[in-house]
Amino acid sequence: MENLHLKDFFWNIDLTCTGGYDTIIQYLNDGRRTCKELEDFMKARASIEEKYAKDLIGLSKKVCGHNEMNTLKRSLDVFKLQTERVSLSHLHLAQSMREEAKKLEDFREKQKEARKRIEQHIDTLHKQKSAQFKKAMDSKKVYEQKCRDKEEADQNVNRSTNNPKHMDKLCSKAQQAKQNAEEADRLYQQNVTTLGKIRDEWLKEHIKACEVFEKQSVERINFLRNAVWTHLNQLSQQCVTSDELYEEVRKSLEQCDVQEDIGHFINLRRTGDKPPAPVLYENFYIGLRSPTGAPPTRLPPLILRRGPLPEPAQGSGDDVMYSTVQDTGYSVIQY
Repeated sequence: MENLHLKDFFWNIDLTCTGGYDTIIQYLNDGRRTCKELEDFMKARASIEEKYAKDLIGLSKKVCGHNEMNTLKRSLDVFKLQTERVSLSHLHLAQSMREEAKKLEDFREKQKEARKRIEQHIDTLHKQKSAQFKKAMDSKKVYEQKCRDKEEADQNVNRSTNNPKHMDKLCSKAQQAKQNAEEADRLYQQNVTTLGKIRDEWLKEHIKACEVFEKQSVERINFLRNAVWTHLNQLSQQCVTSDELYEEVRKSLEQCDVQEDIGHFINLRRTGDKPPAPVLYENFYIGLRSPTGAPPTRLPPLILRRGPLPEPAQGSGDDVMYSTVQDTGYSVIQY
């Protein structure tokens, strides 16, 4: 595709018209507005990242798994540590975004100052051109009127009678009209020449301005494209950094051993490996624990003939376990 240039396509047939130039200036103003919008966007995104980072730091300080122990506790500690590091990386990202936004602001201001000088110069030339054009057109009207006055005076001389006195008067008017026409012609030519010089100067400056403005537009588009590219690289790098930090948590979780943590808790807090003995029924009258733990179905008579009580068997340790009667037909109640 053929390269197009501003200097070739923004002219106007009317010498005093500034439509083409105004279109270029509007284009540059729109570009400057885009720079400001992107700058504000990046500043706002930096503020969001900073707030997120601060909230994340606060979250990483909260108690999480304080009462846990062994490998799971280590994993939770790594989790909190890496969360804090992620928050710090987001703070760094916010600072980087602000630096990029500052570069964009400096670029925008630099172009603004360079444009301002050129625009002021071109505006001055536009005013001079318009004023000189008006002056030339006014002198042209005067010149044309003086020429008509001269022709009318010459016609009056040609139509004059033989009255010498009247003829001298008409000739004098015709001579004066001729001089006025010549003076108007000289002034008109002078104004047109001056206008031509102003026009030539304006043409050269307009072309120079278009070249500068086009260069600025190229720089602006490249700068904005690179700024957005850098912004996206920063976000992508933040994702990579966060993933690397989270990977440390995943590695720690891989080292978390469920059975080891259970065994660690048992060894640390164990209270004993024997359950309590069952509570047996003790008959108030015979002082013997019922082997079944249940009261008899009927009360024994008040007068009994007792047989010998079985000797209790000795269990391990100091606990005493009474022996049970092996003979199912045995009864301590003798009839």
